[in-house]
Parts: sequence; C-alpha cells; structure tokens
Amino acid sequence: MACCDDPTEPKKLDRRDLIRLQEQYGELVRDLFTEDPEKVVLKLLNDANTYLTELAALHAHHPSVRLRAIEVLAQPSASDSPFGAAAQARLTQLM
Repeated sequence: MACCDDPTEPKKLDRRDLIRLQEQYGELVRDLFTEDPEKVVLKLLNDANTYLTELAALHAHHPSVRLRAIEVLAQPSASDSPFGAAAQARLTQLM
C-alpha cells in the first residue's frame, strides 16, 4: 500500500459525483432547449469561474451577458487579470 497519491495516476471519479454531473448536464441541455438561451447563460454566469467570466465579457453573443460579466469583473477581486482589464476597457467603450 502506497503512502501517498501517485500524481501519474488519473483521479478516480466518485460514482456520486459522476451521477451529479450527468444530472447537471441533462438539466443544462433541457434548459437550453426549453428556455431562452440568453437567460440560461446569464444564470450560468453566476457560478462561472473568473476565466469563463472574462471570456463572457469579451466574446459572449448576447450583449446582456457581456455587460453582466463586465459587472462581475468590475468587483476588485476578479478584475486583476489581463482579461479583466480588457473587459473594463470594453465597458468604457460601451458607455
């Protein structure tokens, strides 16, 4: 028996985590087919990490999603990266 985790071994996914991810994926697909995609993306933006929020601020299809992402990035904790600075510049252009 090894004393430590082997970093070369792939992480094993717990069956409960797999089931949870499958349910989340199914719910997302259902929402995209049955609801307004813009609202679905805005909802997902609330739980997105900084990198995805920055991408949304720069490249999201819906203007409301871009503006919401820029608002999130305007908070001091998230706007320290180069993408955050670019998003802030974009916000200045839009105003």
